[in-house]
Amino acid sequence: MTRSTLEAAVAANHELFMQTGDRIEAVLVEHGLTPATAQALWAIDPDEAPPSMKTLAGRLYCNAPNLSFVMNQLTDRGLVERSADPADRRSRVVALTDDGRRVRASVIEATLALTPFARLGDDELRRLVDLLGKALDPAGESA
Repeated sequence: MTRSTLEAAVAANHELFMQTGDRIEAVLVEHGLTPATAQALWAIDPDEAPPSMKTLAGRLYCNAPNLSFVMNQLTDRGLVERSADPADRRSRVVALTDDGRRVRASVIEATLALTPFARLGDDELRRLVDLLGKALDPAGESA
């Protein structure tokens, strides 16, 4: 792999990210969200147990003070609730409210409809998911 090929891949990734963000901006504004609060909503899967703040910080690649700031915004909007973790009372978990589930679903639906990835077919998307998974695999960091 040449540097120019790697640079082209990184530039394309950045362009996809920026285009998607630009395309969903109106949806975020409609729901009173910022990119950070929308990403936090997306990171809370309503079909899983509520994540701890520590788990959520890991998913979002942010530190505790930044996560608290984002969670305060979502809590004030009535989209999430924080409570003590039943398994560890020293830890806090974050759960979506009914409104939070609705807003999360709306943001995800809009993102999937507006992303440039929507132009790709199923086989292309499967190959892309495989390649992105390989790039994101922590076991491949030392390779």
